Amino acid sequence: MVDLETLLYSMTELACDLTRSAMCCVVLYEPETDLLKYIAGPVGQRDNFLNIRIPLDNTIEGSVYRDAKPIIIDNCPADNRFDWRTVKQLSPELRNIIVVPLLFRGETIGVFEGINKIDQEQFSFEDLTILEILSSQAATAILSNLLFDEVRQAYQEVDELEKMKSNFIAITSHELRTPIGLILGHATFLNDFSTDPQIQTQLEVIIRNAERLKSILEDLTKVNEIQLGTSNVRHKLISINQIIYRCAEHKMPSARAKDISFLIKLPEKDLFVDADEEKIALVINNLVDNAIVFSNKGCHIQLTAEQIGNYVQVSIADNGIGIPAKDLPHIFDRFFQVQSHLTRKHGGLGLGLSVAKSMVELHKGQIWAESIEGKGSRFSFILPRTNISRSEGSTAPFTT
Repeated sequence: MVDLETLLYSMTELACDLTRSAMCCVVLYEPETDLLKYIAGPVGQRDNFLNIRIPLDNTIEGSVYRDAKPIIIDNCPADNRFDWRTVKQLSPELRNIIVVPLLFRGETIGVFEGINKIDQEQFSFEDLTILEILSSQAATAILSNLLFDEVRQAYQEVDELEKMKSNFIAITSHELRTPIGLILGHATFLNDFSTDPQIQTQLEVIIRNAERLKSILEDLTKVNEIQLGTSNVRHKLISINQIIYRCAEHKMPSARAKDISFLIKLPEKDLFVDADEEKIALVINNLVDNAIVFSNKGCHIQLTAEQIGNYVQVSIADNGIGIPAKDLPHIFDRFFQVQSHLTRKHGGLGLGLSVAKSMVELHKGQIWAESIEGKGSRFSFILPRTNISRSEGSTAPFTT
């Protein structure tokens, strides 16, 4: 890719050849100083003209810049309208000059000028047309370069923010994991030995909220690992049936607290996939958690799995509050929350579904959601049944 400076120097040389000028220059407006500055011109005078600044008042360049109209002056020494001292720093024997505005989408960003027509000739309308065409191309190149630099800088800033966020998540997760583990361990120990119903009730509140904090930390850690590319898939042959049964058993207390029932429909024979058991369990747990959170008292949640070709499809459906149609395309986005009032009511960081999506995609699978507001939602994902060689057994049915 040709850099901007090289391109503009080439354009000034071309302008000199086409208009038979002794020199041609590109001049750009500098907002910081409210002056015009030379950015391209004769290669031999580069160090000289790059330090020159041109006032907007009483100069031909300033006049063309402000009025956005080209000017041709055939006899500069006899023209008293402009201060020629700046131009004479480049060409002491200034005879004639042609200046056209640099226009980009109706905005003037500078000027393009030709100085001293060769062989004592005068600049013509044809020269004016040539410079206007070249100035249009130069303006496009300059603005494109500026926009490219802005975008590149924005990406660099985003990268820095991502690094800061990743470091914060890593440090926070590390510092909080130990105290939360201690709280859970001691609260569980005391709950096992306590016979006072009131104390047990209070301990259960501590345990439930500590587990919630632990779950949030795990989601943050998973998101950070995915972003850093350090999340590895440890493949082995796993039973989807058993993962679903274990998940339902683990989530049963939370479901019963809201009078929510589980309905599990699985084939008699185990459905095996070659996958990371911990990560697939996390997907199902997060989807069931989501269904419990967004289901009202007395609702039911259905967990199903089936083989479709060389894939296994798992679905978690509920008859809860559903998802607004406008929010459905964004529910797998990181930190996305469905409406502010739901955020306040149900809590969470909006990471569960994002983590589930990332875990499924790590296994070359797909995940999607269907929902009707007020009637419920259905989350489904598929996993490829690659390298399945073990004979498929069966598991005992789960009952609530």
